[in-house]
Amino acid sequence: MPRMRKKSELPSKTCLTCGRPFVWRKKWERDWEQVKYCSDACRSKAPRSSRAGDTP
Repeated sequence: MPRMRKKSELPSKTCLTCGRPFVWRKKWERDWEQVKYCSDACRSKAPRSSRAGDTP
């Protein structure tokens, strides 16, 4: 079993919508590189042209 880490030791990113920092979560373990938003609310507020996978 992996050793527990302090929250301050986890990787962090800045949300593209609100600009707030957020830290790694277990549920994002597989796709941390693709995570861009801190919450579903911020993801829904994001402009459509900047969303990955959308074509203009």
